[in-house]
Amino acid sequence: MDSLSLHPLEKKLVRALLEGGEENIEDAASAAGISIDQARRAVEWLKAKGLISIEEKREKLLMLGESGRKALLYGFPEERIANLVIEKGKMSVQDLNKLMDENELKAAIGRAIKNGWIIIENGVAIAKNKEKVNIEKTLLDKISSGTVIESQLNKSELNMLKELLRRPGYIEYRDLIETYIALEKDAAKNLPDLNVDESTTLTAEMISSGKWKDISFSRLDISAPAPPAFVARIHPLSELIENIEEIMGSLGFEEVEGQIVRSSFWNFDVLFTPQDHPARDMHDTFYVEGLKLYENDKQLVDRVRETHQTGWVTGSTGWRYNWNPDMAWKAVLRTHTTTITVEQLYKTKKGRIFTVGRVFRNEKPDFKHLVELHQLDAVVAGEEVSISRLMGFLTAFYNKLGFKKVKFWPTFFPYTEPSMQSMIYSEKLDDWIELCGMGIFRPEVTKPLGIDEPVMAWGMGLERLAMLIYDIDDIRELYENKLSLLRNYRPFLTGL
Repeated sequence: MDSLSLHPLEKKLVRALLEGGEENIEDAASAAGISIDQARRAVEWLKAKGLISIEEKREKLLMLGESGRKALLYGFPEERIANLVIEKGKMSVQDLNKLMDENELKAAIGRAIKNGWIIIENGVAIAKNKEKVNIEKTLLDKISSGTVIESQLNKSELNMLKELLRRPGYIEYRDLIETYIALEKDAAKNLPDLNVDESTTLTAEMISSGKWKDISFSRLDISAPAPPAFVARIHPLSELIENIEEIMGSLGFEEVEGQIVRSSFWNFDVLFTPQDHPARDMHDTFYVEGLKLYENDKQLVDRVRETHQTGWVTGSTGWRYNWNPDMAWKAVLRTHTTTITVEQLYKTKKGRIFTVGRVFRNEKPDFKHLVELHQLDAVVAGEEVSISRLMGFLTAFYNKLGFKKVKFWPTFFPYTEPSMQSMIYSEKLDDWIELCGMGIFRPEVTKPLGIDEPVMAWGMGLERLAMLIYDIDDIRELYENKLSLLRNYRPFLTGL
């Protein structure tokens, strides 16, 4: 080991460990006078040389849940109940039921009775003395004011914790991982002189001036592990879209594209969506202020209007209202990509057509909803069309995505009849997941477009599909530029 050489960062860290013994990595970095990132690099180098040992110690950090925070602000449910009853002398359980959730009320009344604060007679809560206090609140105060580790609690606090854990939402756990490092046994015997500074850099000036002859250089360990290189990767959603485009192409479909800003006529009216439908309300749809998009084909407009009003020659009675052209020309951010495939149908009257693109919904974002998302839509016309054939297409599509268990059940959509929903089985969730709406376009959609034969169609949101494929719990993660997701997601391979 006489040829062992250490980087200056390694020497600083080793000196700190010789003085302090086992240290967590943060304390060791501070004692060595280096940053935590520099300490982590030095630790990896020293570990590769067999000079230090690393141990990860996991602790459970206690956090307040939503109910715990509420209890600190307003008191425990049983305290709130008792205070109300004591203030009024007595209250009916029916009146108390108006103040909180029924399940919470039952538990609160039970604890208030147990504490001797109230009694219940004939459905009426009667006040007694409120002497006993909820000692568990002292633990909530402690958790809210600083870092609390479960293993550091005393016996009394552990009993409080046990009681609080019986209440859903009061206490949450978070894993706290600390890394401890120590010199290996007999490592000190193999260390070089820690007081000799070695240079890690050779410059042109050192060579030209000859100074390099008087400088002690550290040895280079070419077998040491190199830091990971995070090369550019395609975004998981983009990867999914590219794979879907390949799958649709393999099934004989032609891709089409269209404008994001559409007229209400093509977004709603052509699809036989009545003008008073809730989906057309501003709370659900983004309208483009001051812009109107007119349809030049007056015969098409007349056919659509007559279909809405009387059913025209489609065999139905229509919606039986006076269709308003001014509402049809309003410009919207498309709410679905069916508006693109149905217009292409109007132009070609046949074929297998699909489109993938962004759509917009005026919704509040949460873990499974977005304002902007991607959608796949596909139609088949000019062939022998049936609902069983459509089920076959969807089954083949899902199989190529890797989902082998598929099932269908009837549902309702305004512009298809019959209509169905498709479900796939998720092995990870051990459950059936609803993914896709499908059906045969109603004559009220196809006949005004000049199509007399049946047309089958389906559409689905791609973000929810991506959540299943890439094991994502919150749909918003797809748009948060989360490096852990972008670097570590498993590439998606289709069944092509």
